[in-house]
Amino acid sequence: MTEYDSRKYALVNRWDPSHLEKVNRLLPLEHGSSVLEVGCGSGHLTRRLAEQGLDVTGIDANPQAAEVAGTDRVKTMRAETLDFPANTFDYIVSVHAIEHIPALEAAFSEMDRVLKPGGQALLIYPAEPIMGLYAIPTSIILHGTPFKAREVHCHRLWPAKVRRMVESMGWNETHREFNLLKSPQFVHRFEAVA
Repeated sequence: MTEYDSRKYALVNRWDPSHLEKVNRLLPLEHGSSVLEVGCGSGHLTRRLAEQGLDVTGIDANPQAAEVAGTDRVKTMRAETLDFPANTFDYIVSVHAIEHIPALEAAFSEMDRVLKPGGQALLIYPAEPIMGLYAIPTSIILHGTPFKAREVHCHRLWPAKVRRMVESMGWNETHREFNLLKSPQFVHRFEAVA
């Protein structure tokens, strides 16, 4: 399992405005809505959502992320053990993070626990033809070698696989798309059954 205690990794992630565009296009966010961003890194998206008047908290396994974030909205926390009461959030957003979580089914279970009934989850994850292919730069940053990329992206995910993982929790797929430009990725929205 890759440890993400890296200041360099926290600083290297750049802001991508297309992530905010997708969140705003695909989720019916209202002022004051509660949002959990899972795998927020140094909090680029978390800060932008807060600027829109949302009650947003970002979590990341890398303790350095919270230190460089420049906001108290970013917390150090693993997705497999969320330190929030049940039914806390209206929305969950995760951008290029779920492929990093070794115990992904446990993380999904925790996300389901803290998501309110009828809440929505938006997951964006890489469309990798080979597991770890897009994690080579991260592997070099964290491990000094490209050969641990499969420890960084410990899952190769596609929509049918993710859907199977969350259906048993009562999450219904409400949107799916594939984006090719920049970085090939899947965009997947689910609603938690009330």
